Amino acid sequence: MAKMLFRLPQAKRVIANPSPEAVKELAAKMPTARPTKYGNLNVQTQVLARSKRSTFLVTDEPDGQNQALSTDDAAKWAERQDQYIAGQEMVVIDGYIGNDPEFRTPTRLYVEAANANIAGMQRQLYFGPPEDDFEPELTVIYTPNLKADGFPDDRLIMVDLEQGVTRVFNSDYFGESKKGGLRMWNKLVYDRGGLPLHAGCKIIPTENGDKVCLTVGLSGTGKTTTTFTKQNGSLPVQDDFVAWMPDGRVYVTENGCFAKTYGLNPEDEPTIYGAVTQPDSYLENVSQRGDDVDFYDESYTQNGRATFPFGVIESAADREIDDAHFLLILNRNENVIPAVAKLVGPQAAAYFMLGETKGTAAGGADEAGKSLRVPGTNPFFPMLHDLQGNRFLELLEEHPLEVYLLNTGRVGGPEEDERSKKVRIKHSSAIVKGIAEGTIEWERDPDFGYLVASAVPGMDDIEVLQPRKLYERTGRAEEYRAQVERLKAERTEFLARFGSLSAQIVAAVS
Repeated sequence: MAKMLFRLPQAKRVIANPSPEAVKELAAKMPTARPTKYGNLNVQTQVLARSKRSTFLVTDEPDGQNQALSTDDAAKWAERQDQYIAGQEMVVIDGYIGNDPEFRTPTRLYVEAANANIAGMQRQLYFGPPEDDFEPELTVIYTPNLKADGFPDDRLIMVDLEQGVTRVFNSDYFGESKKGGLRMWNKLVYDRGGLPLHAGCKIIPTENGDKVCLTVGLSGTGKTTTTFTKQNGSLPVQDDFVAWMPDGRVYVTENGCFAKTYGLNPEDEPTIYGAVTQPDSYLENVSQRGDDVDFYDESYTQNGRATFPFGVIESAADREIDDAHFLLILNRNENVIPAVAKLVGPQAAAYFMLGETKGTAAGGADEAGKSLRVPGTNPFFPMLHDLQGNRFLELLEEHPLEVYLLNTGRVGGPEEDERSKKVRIKHSSAIVKGIAEGTIEWERDPDFGYLVASAVPGMDDIEVLQPRKLYERTGRAEEYRAQVERLKAERTEFLARFGSLSAQIVAAVS
């Protein structure tokens, strides 16, 4: 059955597709917006992260994994939002998720003008301009100042996959706009036979030709840093989401980046630092005194953010990607996970499904600092997670690519344990360079069965590459063995929860 054409609710006044300059002028009028010495705007929001507890799929047949709201209840909330909008000034931003004419999704944001920074930030991420016959396939209706009484934090993100409409109530955090469109896009990709990956993408030149690197990871675990850190003059293609399709092609989604700013400095991350400290970026919840910003001050939140268009940096965002060469699964951890491990076949699909990491402020206070398992490291997949794992294994068999586990945290314990060691950005960069150039030496890990590095050019700390050696040297061999057994048992138990997941995937971690 064809989807019915959706019409926007009428507003008191509509500002349709304002120019970047015009939308910035609107945002500058916000009482929570402050100009910085870089000529951009820094907006302070009340909501500091995504609202997972307040996100519901509209369905009368709950899948048991995603929170659900009945179609009758959803209709009542939609009517309430429409009535509210009738008295408001709204901004329309039209654009495309993706830039390939054969694989792009026309998407519309409809947001209160009182929160015009959201419009300005989203405009930087959509591809455009919209063509004359533009008709949105996906729509995000955003009322940051309308409460949804009775829902967690009086907040509601209502996702209607059938209608292609997400409605946001009582959140002024930009991430709900960005993810509102991409969450629905996830289903479109899966329905076309592909797999949406919560992934960055970059192209690394080598003597053997360009290598395409995909990096999946939860927000805040180093996905953007890994993607933008240069090896051999590498260029970023995409920061957050790509589609991996049955023919092996990789399609991009966004024309810009939504980057974490906490701890940002020009030495470790020069590309991102330069991009967010110029007039065309938007800052969100970055500490500021006068017109000067402080990326290290976390007194308000660690989840400071910025958007910028790819046009302000050197990128390869317009490159067609016929095939990917390797995929990194980020796991920001602090125990027995090596700086890098090479995964093969069902084992790769298993670690993709495990999606292990330490939570960060990007996931809100409920996740920060906690050990998480999020299948595919994709909290925005709006269907059964079993489908992700099985599709990943299918695509991997049809279009083989190398898969690696990359620890962007520590080994041997938390930061306060002096026996532990940090996996630094320079370590991860040397590893990515070594993977692209094929110069890493590998050996079988006796405990987990994956391959661990015995030598990485430009990296001389074997204990970061093989944590077992660190634990043995510091007299903690028994602690190491206990953690190995615990992880194996927990992983098997976790994967066994997914009833339709391939038995090959479950068996790969036992």
